[in-house]
Amino acid sequence: MSPWVWFAAAVVLSIAEILGGEFVLLMLGGGALVTALVAIGFNDPSDLWIQLLVFALVSVALVVLARPPLLRRFRPTAISTGVDAVIGSPATVISTVDADGGQVKIGGEVWSAIGVEGHRSLPPGTPVTVVEVRGATAVVIWGR
Repeated sequence: MSPWVWFAAAVVLSIAEILGGEFVLLMLGGGALVTALVAIGFNDPSDLWIQLLVFALVSVALVVLARPPLLRRFRPTAISTGVDAVIGSPATVISTVDADGGQVKIGGEVWSAIGVEGHRSLPPGTPVTVVEVRGATAVVIWGR
């Protein structure tokens, strides 16, 4: 196959990547580009199997080795908001927390809180960690 066919495939696949954004078509375009360079060296049309093998190997290598770092680099990370942002947060007890209730300060805000069932009551000033949120009540456990 002519090197120009591989170059054209590389360009088309790279442009098509804009529609998907998954970096798969870009990796296939890279495989086509490398194959075009190999095709320049092998001008014999009977060497198509070599070109196809190069395309397959380079494309798979790029998908396996280059795509994961690209996805980590260019994909936005999820930002926790609302209740999800509170879970795992450190807090400080401001009024004794037990299984019946109490209050904690989480990031400058005062929350109603209860202790984890079966745990001792937590006196004011105790550092705690939010392990769950039930409605508007934080479930806390001793320690950070």
